[in-house]
Amino acid sequence: MKQVLLFLGVLNNDDLDWMILKGRKETIAPGKVLIQEGKAIDAFYIVVNGNFSVRIESLDNKELARIVSGEIVGEISFIDARPPLATVRAETESLVLSIPRLQLNAKLQQDTGFASRFYHALAICLSDRMRGTVSRLGYGMELEDLEKEKGSLEQGIVGNMDLARVKFDWLVNGVKGRKSS
Repeated sequence: MKQVLLFLGVLNNDDLDWMILKGRKETIAPGKVLIQEGKAIDAFYIVVNGNFSVRIESLDNKELARIVSGEIVGEISFIDARPPLATVRAETESLVLSIPRLQLNAKLQQDTGFASRFYHALAICLSDRMRGTVSRLGYGMELEDLEKEKGSLEQGIVGNMDLARVKFDWLVNGVKGRKSS
């Protein structure tokens, strides 16, 4: 949930409305692949509810992570336009908001304010993910330094979290109110 709160905390209400309007509501059955390792994707996803497993098939199907409600998916391939390095498969029936790459790219080119907020939001999410990875691996940091780092990050984002939670609820209600594609 934290990831989408970081993301939505940067976007404004008009940005959110645009994403709900242009995005597609997709129900993903258990076992269905949302993103296939090595195969280009044509959308950016927000997980409205459900659970996904992220696996690297080329490494004996090793599980990298779990994705749950409130996370974004496909953001790295959206940024660099390269095929994904992992497969994302639904573990339970799941609901995603799928924002088509072509429409998102057009919006980013036409609306510089949206582009600025969108890329800033992605940068915050990717930075948080990288900090989490570094914390888990403990690169060159003592345990007490890791705890201080974690605390300072959480204090820095607390102000936007309540508003971001309201925005996520708004997104969930907007997506659930749409017809499935």
